[in-house]
Amino acid sequence: MTNALQKLLSERDWLLADGATGTNLFNMGLQSGDAPELWNTDEPEKILTLYRNAVLAGSDLFLTNTFGGNASRLKLHDAQGRVRELNRVGAELGREIADKADRPVVVAGSVGPTGDIMAPMGTLTHEIAVEMFHEQAEGLKEGGADVLWVETISAPEEYKAAAEAAGLADMPWCGTMSFDTAGRTMMGMTSAAMSQMVGKLKTPPLAFGANCGVGASDLLRTVLGFVEAGAPMPLIAKGNAGIPKYVDGHIHYDGTPDLMAEYAVLARDCGATIIGGCCGTMPDHLRAMRAALETRPRGERPTLEQITAALGGFSSALDGTEGGDAAPQGRAGRGGGRRRRDA
Repeated sequence: MTNALQKLLSERDWLLADGATGTNLFNMGLQSGDAPELWNTDEPEKILTLYRNAVLAGSDLFLTNTFGGNASRLKLHDAQGRVRELNRVGAELGREIADKADRPVVVAGSVGPTGDIMAPMGTLTHEIAVEMFHEQAEGLKEGGADVLWVETISAPEEYKAAAEAAGLADMPWCGTMSFDTAGRTMMGMTSAAMSQMVGKLKTPPLAFGANCGVGASDLLRTVLGFVEAGAPMPLIAKGNAGIPKYVDGHIHYDGTPDLMAEYAVLARDCGATIIGGCCGTMPDHLRAMRAALETRPRGERPTLEQITAALGGFSSALDGTEGGDAAPQGRAGRGGGRRRRDA
């Protein structure tokens, strides 16, 4: 059977994902150090508002409030015994909003990293990681999530464990990694290596890509890396709304709705199919992104210079895939001059 996301992907050449979960919940009163997932049962109206605002702003899919809903992270709040419940309720609340929408909307069950280090560097074994992700996946499935959405992963071993868990739960899934260290994930994965990895998985994702990281420019450079590596399936771009800054006691992202509109169009032209925002992305950003995607025609694949001119410079000279010396900031490294639609 064709699932809800596959159906939308077959009908549309771009989809708008949602924005930030944490930033929006902090604006609703969530305190630093609190587990957002506990709000699924303690503050359900606020979670319904989070989901509803994304749909009203134009999102074709939104993520559930379950990013840290695995046993390892919930153990920090003495809630490791509530994994299935909190994920089920998070998805049920999402189902309630999606089913009332006047258009098809996909409920994506958010699955974040365990927070542990994989063996042999750390204590997290493949088997334990699969078990934790599987437990979370079953809760999301029970609550009515259309697809699992694995995100912000740094270690390829953890990504593979999540893929195996999706297969055990018999759930379609998507998966993104966070490239935040000179074009690599924290554990050293490059965009080219990720492209190769997803094509070899026994249970491949419906789409893959990048989220979070250090800024919209860097994220789009990673998307171009996926394209150059021959991405085997649709791409996801979910970048932060600018750069975080500490203002009046809290973190503020400086990306405006206009900047995120530029980012959305550039992401589409870079080759991304599912486009959304991550940290700092609010409903106003999403509305501007939707309007831009609907009204601005598709263009040629942008160069790195065009990306930095529109969104600002890269945080590092390298994108993780260069074979030689560092390229100047904002300029193409290996293959940069070939990253065009006709390449």
